[in-house]
Amino acid sequence: GFGIAFLSGILLMYAVLTLLFKSFAYPVTIMAALPLAIGGAFIALVIAGKSFSMSALIGVLMLMGIAAKNSILLVDYIIMAEKSGLNRFDAIMDAAHKRARPILMTTFAMGAGMVPIAIGWGADVEFRSPMAVAVLGGLISSTFLSLLYIPAVFTIVDDIAGFGRRTLNRMFAGQRRMAGESHAPAE
Repeated sequence: GFGIAFLSGILLMYAVLTLLFKSFAYPVTIMAALPLAIGGAFIALVIAGKSFSMSALIGVLMLMGIAAKNSILLVDYIIMAEKSGLNRFDAIMDAAHKRARPILMTTFAMGAGMVPIAIGWGADVEFRSPMAVAVLGGLISSTFLSLLYIPAVFTIVDDIAGFGRRTLNRMFAGQRRMAGESHAPAE
């Protein structure tokens, strides 16, 4: 059941992002940050010697939202900067520079809240400690890697989407031309 919930959450996130960005390609860029969070969570659990339990799965789900939010901040700013006239490279650099602070602030705030739980302070730490360790590991990996990884993925996905748009435009332009010739009156 948890796997179905996890998969449906990812599909719903993709659908909402597709509606938000009016593109099928940009949500792929945002969703590319999710493996970074999951990998960091698993590595942190192994290093800390914590079990992969239900609370760790809840932590991974929390990470999905945070990693996606960080990517949305970057991709949205890149698109806005491109619309304002910057070329893609300058838009990416500007987005990474201007959005790094809010991304780091969110990460530090969430991490500071999870440190006491991860080290075992408070009540019911046996259950909540794996969640905190997973969240901390995923936050560290997704934050620092997404500032490098997401702009690179954005460039690749944008190139592929541009190629697809040009190909479709040529195909449909050829079909319109052929349809226009078949309906032209004979002289």
